[in-house]
Amino acid sequence: MNSSSRNVSNSTVLVVDDEPGMRTALSANFVRCGWRVETASGVRDATEAFGLKSFDLVVSDVRMKDGDGFELLCSVQKDSPSTAVILLTAFGSVPEAVESMRSGAFDYLTKPVSFEQLQAAVVRVMQRIKESTPCDEIPDKAQASRIVNAGIVGRSPLLLKALQRARAAASTGADILIEAESGTGKELMAKFIHQNSDRSRKPFVAVNCAAVPEQLLESELFGHAKGAFTGASAAKIGKFELADGGTLLLDEIGEMPLNLQPKLLRILQEREFERLGETAPIHVDIRVIATTNASLGSMVEQGRFRSDLYYRLNVIPLSIPGLRDRTDDIPLLAQHFAERFALEKECTVPVLDPSFIEKLLSYSWPGNIRELSNFMCRVLALHQGVKIDAACFREEFRPLRIASAPLPKMPLAGTPISVLEKMHLQNTLTLAHGNRTHAALMLGISLRTMRNKIKEYGLPPRSYA
Repeated sequence: MNSSSRNVSNSTVLVVDDEPGMRTALSANFVRCGWRVETASGVRDATEAFGLKSFDLVVSDVRMKDGDGFELLCSVQKDSPSTAVILLTAFGSVPEAVESMRSGAFDYLTKPVSFEQLQAAVVRVMQRIKESTPCDEIPDKAQASRIVNAGIVGRSPLLLKALQRARAAASTGADILIEAESGTGKELMAKFIHQNSDRSRKPFVAVNCAAVPEQLLESELFGHAKGAFTGASAAKIGKFELADGGTLLLDEIGEMPLNLQPKLLRILQEREFERLGETAPIHVDIRVIATTNASLGSMVEQGRFRSDLYYRLNVIPLSIPGLRDRTDDIPLLAQHFAERFALEKECTVPVLDPSFIEKLLSYSWPGNIRELSNFMCRVLALHQGVKIDAACFREEFRPLRIASAPLPKMPLAGTPISVLEKMHLQNTLTLAHGNRTHAALMLGISLRTMRNKIKEYGLPPRSYA
């Protein structure tokens, strides 16, 4: 991607479809959004167009009279690896979707495609274009005023050191464990590693072990055969199989149930597994990146995580500094979020007044980049002017005040542990103004554990959004 392709007005798309009506409809949508559009009626025309110029994006039908989109996808990847390809088909199927993602397609959409679906995919393409600084162009601190790579923004020495270590790890085939606080960008770091590895043209598949119900996690990871269990009305391909050839991110690995950990250990050792309800082994070639906001070493000592799995995952340990340790990056991140908001809303990028930046720097951001991102989204959405100043900050700033409410007295010694735990949970939720995410962060537990405790003690869930 050349350096000039940084905004919609400079971006070009090639629309490939053998149906004239579809080409016209797609072209009109892209023109309306400010893209420069060219069309092709098939694989042959598209190949000729690529021989004359480069494109930022290709949107292609899969099944056409003179070939298919997969053939075009392979040709584009060979001649222009930085070009994103979105495949469209009226004959969507799971195997076809899997093949498209394994082959390196940016996205796969089933016809009829709504404008909202296409627009969402295009926004992601534009974000990738904006953030696609090649690795070899990452300067050192003396040269850099800003680094944007895989969505990672910053120039602080601690961040640069972490990126340098991650790039070194990317060149190996080893599994990686990232331990860092919530909101620091662990998934972005995992994508950074994937993009700078020899697996970059293969799938990057992520699964949040804390977000999937425990009874469904095994099926989510390994897949299942039709009829493998009640409700399994169709076969399903698991995340391990989808990631074949590429990278699998196991986010919040500390939430992996103990009964599943031996199976995960075997897969990491053998790179082989079976779908639920089947006995035929499936071999996969993947790199596993695991992330956690807890100390797995401490969890091993407490008997909450298998030691052999911990040592198998912890081949290359990485960490990411919290935002309080890289305050130099706060203005850059704020500007980044302002630009991203403007891109998504197709509006003018607002000016961040120095008084606003000064206010941002005065806060410690315990929720890290996620907290800053959410705050910027709120400010930019509610103050859609050309200038964001200190008054906007004061109006929207809602810090987490740990001691903002008086604690009820704890019961006397001898009270059952369950009663104490319930009261402690209620007190913490009160301090966090009912915000379960903040309360979980204060208690050092996962959001899933927080939800389970609220359910276990019969606390009203609507009070703790």
